Amino acid sequence: MKHVKFLVLAAAALIVFGACKTKAEAPVETASNDNIYQFTVLDGGANPVNLADYSGKVLLVVNTATECGFTPQYTDLQQLYQSYSVRGFEVLDFPCNQFGAQAPGSNEEIHAFCTGTYNTTFPQMAKINVNGDSADALFVWLKRQAPFGGFDTTDPRGAYLDKMFRAQDSLYDRNPDIKWNFTKFLIDREGNVVRRFEPTEPMSAISEAIEAIL
Repeated sequence: MKHVKFLVLAAAALIVFGACKTKAEAPVETASNDNIYQFTVLDGGANPVNLADYSGKVLLVVNTATECGFTPQYTDLQQLYQSYSVRGFEVLDFPCNQFGAQAPGSNEEIHAFCTGTYNTTFPQMAKINVNGDSADALFVWLKRQAPFGGFDTTDPRGAYLDKMFRAQDSLYDRNPDIKWNFTKFLIDREGNVVRRFEPTEPMSAISEAIEAIL
């Protein structure tokens, strides 16, 4: 009788052990939050904007300035927005005064200039820093995802910027920092960085990249 009880208990123990083992060996799915949706930024009125609200959309994140030689790119950005917004595309505009102090106004003044001069209708956020100790966390992440890839030196503007920065630091191109106004990051529908565009990149290349992931 004792032998029978022992066999019963042993069989029960094997069943429990097997169930535990099966449970432990089952794959555990974990959702990655290392995408743009982990960040919250401020709009021009200092209201929080959760970037998860843009989940499922293709985004172009741009640091801008109102008194730069590249400022007319606002026209191109608006054209991209008008062309692709119905297909789930957004431009997120982040004014920044770190490059030549070329975005000196308040959030309200910058917004009035952009809407009045270039008729922009895409979202404009509060002015931020993109480099240094005070850099916004979003741009710290963007730079980590897509480091600086170099200027197109066949473009006179790219050649000029390359010469200027290299005179200051011969290894400047190894630093992932934003180099100038109107650097752009293309984000796919899953919130991942697809590509970084320097300000001298032709808008046609950006348009083609957007088309490819819409």
